[in-house]
Amino acid sequence: MRKYIDKDDFNEPVAKPASQQRFCPKLDEFKPIIDEWLENDKSAPRSQRDTAKRVYNRLTKEVEGFNCSYRLVAQYVSYRRKQIFRGAKAGYLPLEHKPGEAQVDFGTADFYENGRRITGKYLEVSFPYSNKGFLQLFYGENMECLLEGLDTIFRHIGGVPHELWFDNTKTIVTSIIRGGGRNLTDKFQRFREHYGFEAVFTNPGKGHEKGNVENKVGYQRRNFLVPVPRFLSLSDFNRQLLTMCEEDADRGYYRHNQTIEELFQADRKALKPLPSIPFDLTRRVTQKTNKWGKVYLNKGLHEYSVSPKQAGLMVNIVLSSGIVIIQDENYREIVCHRRLYGDHKQQSMDWLPYLKQLSHRPRALKYSGVYEMMPKSMQQYLESCRNSEIGQILKTLAELTERTGFESAVNTVNQALQYQVTDSDSLKSLYRRLYMDVPELPPMQLYEQLPTMQTFTPSLATYDEFIKRGEVVGNAGS
Repeated sequence: MRKYIDKDDFNEPVAKPASQQRFCPKLDEFKPIIDEWLENDKSAPRSQRDTAKRVYNRLTKEVEGFNCSYRLVAQYVSYRRKQIFRGAKAGYLPLEHKPGEAQVDFGTADFYENGRRITGKYLEVSFPYSNKGFLQLFYGENMECLLEGLDTIFRHIGGVPHELWFDNTKTIVTSIIRGGGRNLTDKFQRFREHYGFEAVFTNPGKGHEKGNVENKVGYQRRNFLVPVPRFLSLSDFNRQLLTMCEEDADRGYYRHNQTIEELFQADRKALKPLPSIPFDLTRRVTQKTNKWGKVYLNKGLHEYSVSPKQAGLMVNIVLSSGIVIIQDENYREIVCHRRLYGDHKQQSMDWLPYLKQLSHRPRALKYSGVYEMMPKSMQQYLESCRNSEIGQILKTLAELTERTGFESAVNTVNQALQYQVTDSDSLKSLYRRLYMDVPELPPMQLYEQLPTMQTFTPSLATYDEFIKRGEVVGNAGS
C-alpha cells in the first residue's frame, strides 16, 4: 500500500514507442529470414508477394528448428509489411454451382525461364462445386494459349466440363448483341463445338459472377508462383503445376466437411467424354514476305525472318502459343522461331538460311541488304577477307550457326579479329577452342623413385666418321 500512499501521478501509463518494443521476441532468430523474403518481394509483382501463410509454410519446410505458431508469424508479417508495402486487397464473392461446371480466367505472373525474366500469363480453370483448380503458364494471352491450356487441362482430368464460364474477352467474343447473345470468333466456336461444352459469358463488368475462379487466380498464384519461379523449360514446369494442383486438393473445403478431392469426384462424374479426334489448336495464316524475305505479325510489331530465297513470295505461317513455323507453298518447313510477345517492336532473326544462300552467291553479299543487318564486327571481318575466300567463310559461318547458333559464330568472328586471321581453317580452329569440349589433362606426376638420367652430349666428329664409312661402303657396292 505504501507505493499508492507515496504516489502523486495517477495518469495511465503510456506505451513505449514501437521502435523501443521487441515485437514478437520469440521470432527474433527467424526475423532476418522473414525480412529478407519480404525485401525480395519488392522486385516481384504485387500479386506474387509472400503472404503470412506462405511465409509460415516456408519457415516450416525450409528453416531447421522453427517452432513458432502461425498467429505469431502473421502478426510479425503484418507489422513488417506496413513498413514496406501499402494498399488493400479486393475480395470476391463465392457462387453456388452444380458439379461439372467450370470457370475460366487468366492471371498475370512473372517467371524466370533459363535465366530470362518474363512477364507472362497463366490460364486458370476452377470447378466451383469442389473448389478444385488447375493452371497452365504461358508467355502471353491469346487464342492459342487459351485453347492449348484448356485442351491440356481437359486431358489431365480425363473429360470436358459440360459448362464453362468466360469473360467477354476479345479473344473469344467479337461483339455483344441485343438480348445478351454473343458473336464468337470462328476458331473458338469450332473448338466449343468439337469438345461439346456450353459457353456462358458474364455480364460486362460483373466479375463476381465467376467469383470462384477470381479467387482461385489469386490463391494459386500466392501458393504456386511465390517466390517468382525459376526453371529451364516452361513445358516441364507446366507438368509440375498440374501435380501441385493435385496435391493441393487434399486439403479440406472450407464450406464442407470433405476434402476438395473428395468433392471433385462428383465433378469428374459429370464431365463429358473427350473427343476421339484431336483438334488442331494452332492458327494458320498466309502472308507475302517483303524484299528482305521477312514477315510481320501482331499488327506489324513482330518481325520474323524467313529466307532470301522466299523474298516477295507467299508463305504459310503456323502459330502455336510458343513457336512460329514458317512453311513454303508446299507446306515444307523453312524456319521455326520462338513466338514474340508484347506491344512493342521486336524481331526474331534466323541467320542460317541467309548465310547458306549467300555462301553460294558471295558476290551478292553487299548488294543483298543482308550485309547491313549483320553485326558490325562481322561486317568488319568480311571486309578484311579476300574476295576469293568470302564464299568459304560464309559457308563456315553457316556451319557454326547450325551447330550452336548465330551468337557462337559472332563470338568466333570476334576472336578472329583479335588474332587477325582471315581464313576458314582458322575460324574452325578458334570455334573448337571456344565451344568444343576438349578436356584439359593435368600435369604428369613424377615419382621420387625414378632414376636420374645422365646427360648425353652428341659428337659431330663421330657423325662425320659414320658418313665417311657410308661413302666407302657405297663405292665398294658399286
